[in-house]
Order: sequence, then structure tokens, then C-alpha cells
Amino acid sequence: MKRIVILGAGESGAGAAVLAQVKGFDTFVSDTGTIKDKYKQLLDRYHIPWEEGHPHTEALVLNADEVVKSPGIPGDAPIVQKLRAQGTPVISEIEFAGRYTDATMICITGSNGKTTTTSLIYHIFRSAGMDVGLAGNIGRSLALQVATESHKYYVIELSSFQLDNMYQFRANIAVLMNITPDHLDRYDHDMQKDVDAKFRITQNQTEDDAFIFWNDDPIIRRELARHGLKARLYPFSAVKEDGAIAYVEDDEVKINQPIAFNMEQEELALTGTHNLYNSLAAGISANVAGIKKEAIRKALSDFKGVEHRLEYVCSVRGVRFVNDSKATNVNSCWYALQSMKTPVVLILGGKDKGNDYKEIEDLVRQKCSALVYLGLHNEKLHAAFDPLGLPVADVQTGMKDAVEAAYRLAKKGDTVLLSPCCASFDLFKSYEDRGDQFKKYVREL
Repeated sequence: MKRIVILGAGESGAGAAVLAQVKGFDTFVSDTGTIKDKYKQLLDRYHIPWEEGHPHTEALVLNADEVVKSPGIPGDAPIVQKLRAQGTPVISEIEFAGRYTDATMICITGSNGKTTTTSLIYHIFRSAGMDVGLAGNIGRSLALQVATESHKYYVIELSSFQLDNMYQFRANIAVLMNITPDHLDRYDHDMQKDVDAKFRITQNQTEDDAFIFWNDDPIIRRELARHGLKARLYPFSAVKEDGAIAYVEDDEVKINQPIAFNMEQEELALTGTHNLYNSLAAGISANVAGIKKEAIRKALSDFKGVEHRLEYVCSVRGVRFVNDSKATNVNSCWYALQSMKTPVVLILGGKDKGNDYKEIEDLVRQKCSALVYLGLHNEKLHAAFDPLGLPVADVQTGMKDAVEAAYRLAKKGDTVLLSPCCASFDLFKSYEDRGDQFKKYVREL
């Protein structure tokens, strides 16, 4: 009997374990951290042995025929290095799950916008009555869905880390939103490694598949020729230009291929330039999949947005509060600032991923009335932004103090924007925890 070992018992790992067990493999799960109770219960229900809270037991891991690795475990982790040195294949949960379904895969990656675009595509498919599952970085584990239910379509958000360990998986519709510096700490501060990881979404595509991408991204344009793509290309842009098959012209959204589609831009539920890109990518994806125009129009006009992404919280004595905790890189913050119409008190900071803050320097100068640095190590923020001469609060204690500091700095008519540019792991469990705490303390003002 083939032995499958799963490293990491979060959503993806627990799901991969269930799928391995259902398919008859000798299955074992190892997590150096604490496994959440809901995942322990899931593993126990399927009689899957597991360990937690200590270094991986090498005798139980290195005898695997194949290992499914959580995307949160870096490739240079000692146990992963030992597995590779002895020739044991190490794959992702998505790669493993893809072997056991013939569903149509709509896959989305990019530095920014992928969660909103993924959620919007899923909303369009569901609204059109399609049999669709949501998986990857959002939604439930793809492997668990493949193991316990069956869908005709899956809409999957993919991070660079998931793509790193995907080899034979094929995206029928691949969407690449953009490529900006992100996760450079994980890629040896080598931008090309992150670029190569994101382009893995196109591997194994055939002439029957579709590749949807932002036409104005210079990195994507540069890389197209290098990868010898076989898929049909569907580039989109904010305005009509050479090559783009989707754009806005005379305040009207137009998609020219594969089926002509149009709707008034003002009817889009999501506003701002970044959300226009998300809507175009989602509209093309649905168009390629053969969803009727009227269903696409309706879904693009009634989508409610994504939590923690430019999420309006409330107003307190004339000060608006907006939660953009999902902005974990500088480019995401750039889009958030660009969309602001009032003076901004910006809360930023956290675990730096090799950020270059020059990208937002001009927008901070133009849009911001004050800054709140929130993190255990704010030296880099001071160096980047103190020369601008804006009022600054330095907070290393947590979200409650950051919200109160921002409120003190704000004037009536201002917007307090949490758009951190950074990962959350210095003070918070996740970007969701960071955003939830922001909303909690704002509502307590």
C-alpha cells in the first residue's frame, strides 16, 4: 500500500489527508504546531493517525512514498530538504486533489486582487446556477471537496506557495491579475523566483484552455514570450489599447471575446480602478465558460465585496473607518490609497516582507494627513515616511491603541484606513484577526 504523509494539518492538510484515506492510502499527518480541534475531529472521524506540537517524527515521515506539504511550510525546512535529498516527491494539496477530479478548473493568482476576483467569479457561477465549488486560499479545501462531494467547476485562488509544488495540475481557465514585489523574504529576495512561481499557473495548459491577464503589467508582458504559451490569450486593460480584448470605452465595459459582452461601468458593484480589473477578469472568465450575458451582468452588479478588502466599517463623529487588512503588500496599499476621496489617516505596518515603500510615497504625501505605525519593529516605516513631515503615532502594543491613536489624529471628514502593507504575524494570528480586531475596536469608540 502506498504511503502518503501530510505535513501541516490546517485546511489544506486535513483535506488532503481525508482524500488520501478515502483513496486507500496508508495516511499519516504531522504538524509541529497545535492542530485546531475541528481538524483533529475530522482526522479522527476518518481514523487518520496524526501528531502535533513537536518536531516531525522522521521515522514516520521519511518512509513516505509521497508527501503533501502545506503551503505555509517553506521549501527549505529541514524535513522537506531531507525528503527531497532522498528523492521523495513533495507536492501541494491542489496537485494531489487534481488527480481525482475531471472538473473544469478556474484558477486565479497574482500579487493583488486575487481574493476579490476569485470570490466574484464564484458569485457569477453560483448566481448562474452552475455546480461550482470555491477552494484554495479561500473556501474549503479542494481535496476535501473532491473526497466528499463532486462539482463540475472549481474556482480556486492560488498563492505562489501553492503553485511552487504543482507539477501536473492543469488550469482550464488561468487568471493572472498582476505581479508586484511580494513574499520576497520567502524567495531569497529574488523577484524572478516569485514571477516564475506565478507563471506556473499556465503550465500544462493546451490550446483548449484560456489565459486571462492584465495587459498593462510590464512583468507579465515581458514573461509571455519566455513561456511559449499554448492557451488562448485574453488580455484586459482599463482602456482600449492594442491587444486588449476587454476594457472600458465611453463609460461602458466591453468584452470582445469569445462572445461580445457589454454593460455600463456605473452598474458594476465594485468601484475603483483595482476593482475594474477584478470585474474584467471575472467577466472574461465567466464569458469563456459560456455563462449567459444576462447572468454575468446581474452578478457583476449585485456582488457584495470581500471582507477585509476596502471594507467600510462605520463612521464615528464624521470620521469614516475602512478595513483593508488584506493589503499585505505595498501594491495593495497603493490601490487602496488611490481609491480614497478624503484625507486619510493610514494605519500600516506589521511583519515586513522585503517591502519597498517608495511605491506609495507620492500617494502618502498627496492623500494622508497622518500615519499610525502598527508593529513590533517600525524602524523601516520611520525611515521611509518620517521625512514627509506628517503627524505620526508609533504603536507596538496592539490594535486597540492603534485605533484610538488614529481617531485622535483624524478630523471630521477624514478616513481612517487600515491598509498595512505587511503580513500580520508579529501581533496577530492572521490578516483576518487583524481586521476583526480593527472592526471591534472601531465600533467601541
